[in-house]
Amino acid sequence: MLTAAKLETATLESINPTTGQALPSCSALSLNEANAAIDKVANGFAHWKSQSFQKRAAILKAVALSLRDNKQELADLMALEMGKPVKEGIAEVEKSAWCAEYYADNGEAFLTPETLESDASHSYVQYPPLGTVLGILPWNAPVWLALRFLAPALMAGNTCVLKADPNVPATANKLVECFYQAGVPDNVVANLAVTNPVASKMIDHPRVKAVSFTGSSKAGQFIASQAAAGLKPAVLELGGSDPCILMADAELEKALDIITLSRMINAGQSCIAVKRLFVEKSIYNEVCEGLRERFSNLKCGDPRDESNNLGPLAREDLRDQLHRQVSASIDAGARCLTGGDLPSRSGFFYPPTLLVDVKPGMTVFEEETFGPVLSVTPIDTIDQALDLANDTEYGLGASIWTNNQVTIDRAIETLESGQIAVNGIVKSDPRLPSGGIGKSGYGRELGPQGIREFVNVQQIWIA
Repeated sequence: MLTAAKLETATLESINPTTGQALPSCSALSLNEANAAIDKVANGFAHWKSQSFQKRAAILKAVALSLRDNKQELADLMALEMGKPVKEGIAEVEKSAWCAEYYADNGEAFLTPETLESDASHSYVQYPPLGTVLGILPWNAPVWLALRFLAPALMAGNTCVLKADPNVPATANKLVECFYQAGVPDNVVANLAVTNPVASKMIDHPRVKAVSFTGSSKAGQFIASQAAAGLKPAVLELGGSDPCILMADAELEKALDIITLSRMINAGQSCIAVKRLFVEKSIYNEVCEGLRERFSNLKCGDPRDESNNLGPLAREDLRDQLHRQVSASIDAGARCLTGGDLPSRSGFFYPPTLLVDVKPGMTVFEEETFGPVLSVTPIDTIDQALDLANDTEYGLGASIWTNNQVTIDRAIETLESGQIAVNGIVKSDPRLPSGGIGKSGYGRELGPQGIREFVNVQQIWIA
């Protein structure tokens, strides 16, 4: 049982996943300290809300510049704390800067009041901010997922409290430093280094008006219930077991390259990665061999070495869980064409693993696999593929590769997910809404829809 004393004396421990060695720990804020920090940010809301869109946009553009100025250090910290290859980390920071610029350029237009006809002499809807929003964020993309939350919320006039994952404390601290360097007041954005139990209690703080959470489905269910108990809106982006359908008429070499990229980026630690591949039988053997070659040529190693394609998984328990899923599926009849073994090296590495002849009921079909593991299943028809694709509790992203317009239309009509990509990779883009259904969560981030999640859709009626 967690006592008040333990809440007061906790520390945040993280491990370098490349070496398995402990990184310097940092003291966690007590619940009282966290509440005081929330109050400080909540007290800053009235002034931040009063700033013009132009003023907030100028600060967000300064944030983008600050991120780019510090992208190497941020990428190095991500490599150190969660194992992301530096070249991927730099790309993540660039994308995050773009997100800040996108909302700086478009936020005012997205929140322009809209006139609606009624029995009033004038009636319209406006979109004032809610107040202070709590963002509870994961380790796998600590800069991008923070900006995806912060940029629209701040542009709308909210103040923000950030609770980063304990795996990435230095990355989170540096990120918030970039905001302060850009001119964001420290009573508008704050990073609170707290344990998960303290974060849970922060949801109940009366001055926290909404919650944004990215993480596992299990944790999301808990956070959703807690936010709902306080009648607080929440946006949840949770796990995914994204299907990809590969038809015989697709541009095969390009498809295999993109599928490999989707599954292996960030060592497979991506919610929107391809995880279940359904392949038309006439090309099944060719596809399996093509993927085996691509997976076998990938190089795992120190994420600071740009010759490596994959870094380690972020934690030992995540690697052990992934290996359990792979082993259980092989025991159930899946064939492993490459990978599938625990490396003897130090650190939390796992090899690119290709499992073929996967069937419903096998672990890698039923559960989310958060690592460099792809399952492949043969299919006879597009209808069979669509049935298998939808045979999941998740509903984050889905993709299809084909040049047949009838098949494309059928897939778009049938696939049950928040995002569908045709002849391309499922990805997040500041210009388009992102989110899922089912155990993949609810609400949307990004695009014009994302900035309207944490505003008051307020009706104005004038006689």
